[in-house]
Amino acid sequence: MAATTGQVGESIEQSPTVGRWNYLTMGGLAALVEAAIYVAGIAYFLVVLDFASVTGALQQVELFATNETTLSAMYLLIYVVFGIVLVALVLTLHERLAAGAPMLMRATTAFGLIWAGLVIASGMVATLATGVVVDLYSTDPTQATTVWLAVSPVIDGLGGGNEIVGGLWTLLVSVVALRTRALHRLVNYLGLVVGGAGILSAIPALGEIGGGVFGLTQIVWFVALGVLLLRAGRREASAHLRKE
Repeated sequence: MAATTGQVGESIEQSPTVGRWNYLTMGGLAALVEAAIYVAGIAYFLVVLDFASVTGALQQVELFATNETTLSAMYLLIYVVFGIVLVALVLTLHERLAAGAPMLMRATTAFGLIWAGLVIASGMVATLATGVVVDLYSTDPTQATTVWLAVSPVIDGLGGGNEIVGGLWTLLVSVVALRTRALHRLVNYLGLVVGGAGILSAIPALGEIGGGVFGLTQIVWFVALGVLLLRAGRREASAHLRKE
């Protein structure tokens, strides 16, 4: 009976790293998915919609009305799906880094989960607001424009235009990884740049530049992080197989 209990306890302790699909592998895939979502969002808004050339609120609403279905789908992808996948990545990094700096990593993980929640909330507001604005546009374009002008700052404030929480999480992950000598130094230094840019996006005069740098550099950071986690996952899986 004691031996059986010990085997069960050992199985529970090893469960996060057993087999090919361990937590590191899942975290690595999550990081790569985040990067892909970033690229998809940039391509959609800059190439497909050519959103940068739209200047006025009425023109934005007209664009929404023309592309309501694809726009709603993209909002769900870049906000809601992004936030859900982010939870998996945040928890993976917590599991990977917490042993070396437990208190700091708890705070880091808290900011990561807060960011995920804000991004999901922003996407839900954006999706619902777009539907309301498009419905109003068919009967009263002026009122539709007014509603969009009122709602868009809420979307930006939650996570569409202010990257301070995401930047702080990325910065703290990189600080912890540097202190514990985890991941790769170049990836950690890149994370410091990404995090700093995200924090700067909260300053009105630097918001556009900071947000742009944050988005583009975080794509690279996510890809590099994904590759590192996948490699670590394969190593742990191989080590487990050798033990068996």
